[in-house]
Amino acid sequence: MLDANLQAQLKQYLGNLREGVELVASLDDSEKSRQTRALIEQIASLHDLVTARFDGDHDRKPSFIIRRAADADKWVRFGGLPMGHEFTSLVLALLWAGGHPPKVDADLIEQIRGLEGDYHFEMFFSLSCHNCPDVVQALTLMALENPRITATLIEGGSFQEEVDARGVMAVPATFLNGEPFYNGRMELAEILSKLDKNADARAAEKLAAKDPFEVLIIGGGPAGAAAAVYTARKGFRTGIAAERFGGQLMDTLGIENLPGTTYTEGPKLTDSLRAQVAEYDIDVMDLARAVQITPASQPGAMHSVLMANGATLQARSLVLSTGARWRNLGVPGEADYRNKGVAYCPHCDGPLFKGKRIAVIGGGNSGVEAAIDLAGIVGHVTLIEFDKALRADEVLQRKLRSMPNVEIVTNGQTTEITGDGAKVSGLVLKDRVSGDERRIELEGVFVQIGLVPNTEWLRDMGLELSKFGEIIVDDHGATNLPGIYAAGDCTTVPHKQIVVAMGEGAKAGLGAFDFLIRNEPPADNAAVAKAA
Repeated sequence: MLDANLQAQLKQYLGNLREGVELVASLDDSEKSRQTRALIEQIASLHDLVTARFDGDHDRKPSFIIRRAADADKWVRFGGLPMGHEFTSLVLALLWAGGHPPKVDADLIEQIRGLEGDYHFEMFFSLSCHNCPDVVQALTLMALENPRITATLIEGGSFQEEVDARGVMAVPATFLNGEPFYNGRMELAEILSKLDKNADARAAEKLAAKDPFEVLIIGGGPAGAAAAVYTARKGFRTGIAAERFGGQLMDTLGIENLPGTTYTEGPKLTDSLRAQVAEYDIDVMDLARAVQITPASQPGAMHSVLMANGATLQARSLVLSTGARWRNLGVPGEADYRNKGVAYCPHCDGPLFKGKRIAVIGGGNSGVEAAIDLAGIVGHVTLIEFDKALRADEVLQRKLRSMPNVEIVTNGQTTEITGDGAKVSGLVLKDRVSGDERRIELEGVFVQIGLVPNTEWLRDMGLELSKFGEIIVDDHGATNLPGIYAAGDCTTVPHKQIVVAMGEGAKAGLGAFDFLIRNEPPADNAAVAKAA
């Protein structure tokens, strides 16, 4: 199962074990069970502290649990093979079960251990899903730290009948005590905030106690991270308040156009950005959603930022890098069937539509790339473009047209997504030239029609926005409000690309620096000191 390179890597990781780990497998005579046995035997052969048993009697086969040898009440179960994007999750489960300390904030560990009640999680993932590992790893850690929490992590491709029976049409899909809990990516702190009723109040108290910043960045994507690095390097007290560090970068898979980097993936690049930010004295506040800004009364004075949990942060300058999100079609049925056949991430959810008929809406690079990827998995793809011609790069169009199970429709307007109440069954398509309508029967619709800026909450503060809701900035990243800068996909800067966002973030950071050195704080704010 593991090639020589992976075995060598895993053996090196297992050198960090501090106590015994037991693997207990429940198998049948299927090929997947044979592969599971081979994997477990290989793992056990790499370290004396790992033992394997094959006498498990769980109904889900193949599956295996990883548990502490000295504390059998703390365990996590994998259904199917945790390979692909989940191999790292498997390694971490082994290390954590073996006493290797997780690189997680100590407060979160204590929060896990302090949870009262019984929580039995089941979570479905796909091996191509780059959002799933965060959920898998969070639930794994919770199960290995609190004996009243269990986590069963299921590779959907190995249990297709169960996936269909439970109506799982998007991953990550998480169930708690047999009921739907959440569809989508969640980090550990997010899960805990849903379970711990006092989490928001504690987070608000912690934020409210922070000293004022000289530069506060709202948003933690590539633009926000770049701005923070630049202002921190100038010696200014810098903070990042982000609902999700990495932003939409976490939803991006292959990245091949970042200068100096032949290939990377969004989550990997996010980890690199977080590691770089950690090298500086930058206060990163996760799960921190801003809802209102009260601009400073005069240049150099404090801006106030109200957070969703009720806390208020203050800063002499702001950099708004709130990014953008997938644009919705806005047609009947879209919201009703979200995660029930309507999807936005082909890499995550594509494997759930194996052999089925799907549509991709959008003829730009994202849409055509999605159609190409999906054509290798599903039975048939209908690509629908609103304009008279596809807008994707010619090399992508040639690849798409070469695929035998793809139909390309131009001048096509999707007017409705239909379903049976539980899942998608088709869509209604209007020809924009003839006006004719037809119904296409299918099981999935992947929407890839661009982005909308996350700026709705900024509309009533005097900030100038374009007709598309983008923040209007000048050549220095400055907005019309003194001391407030903006960068990235939420602004009017053209070409919503990672490298552009990084450059614009650096520019906005330098703009904030220039503003601060030219505008001393008023006398009542003079106590705000620069970071060392």
